[in-house]
Amino acid sequence: MTAVDATLVEVRNRKLVEEAFARWGAGTGGPYDLLADDVTWTIVGRSDASKVYSGREAFMTEVIQPFNARMSQGLRPTIRQLTTDGDRVIIFFDASGVAKDGVPYANTYAWFWEMRDGRVARAYAFYDSLAFNELWRRVTP
Repeated sequence: MTAVDATLVEVRNRKLVEEAFARWGAGTGGPYDLLADDVTWTIVGRSDASKVYSGREAFMTEVIQPFNARMSQGLRPTIRQLTTDGDRVIIFFDASGVAKDGVPYANTYAWFWEMRDGRVARAYAFYDSLAFNELWRRVTP
C-alpha cells in the first residue's frame, strides 16, 4: 500500500467512525452498524462480558442487546480521541445513559479496531469492568 493509499484509507475510516458515533449520539444508529458479519470482538479484562465473540450476531446477541435491555436511556458517546493508522482505528470515548432502575450509568472506553474494506474485522474493547459489572448484575434485561 502506498502512502497515498494509506492516507485515503485513514480518511475513509475516520469519516466512517465519526459518522457512526454521530448517529449513535443522535439515537439513529451506531458503531455496530460497521461490524463485519465475521468480526472478532474481544472484551479484554475480567468483566462479566469479557471473552472473545466470534461474529457480529454472537456479539450483538450476547452483549449489546442485553446491555441495551438494561437501559431506559441508551448510551450517548463523547469521543475524547480518535486515531487512525491505515486500517487501524483507536477510539477513546466516554458514554453515559440511564438504566431501567433510574440509576445513571457512565463508563470510559478504548476500542482498538482493525478495519477491512470499511468494516470492523477485529476489535479489542477496554472499559471499567467494575462499573459495567455493577450495572450487569443490578439490572435484569
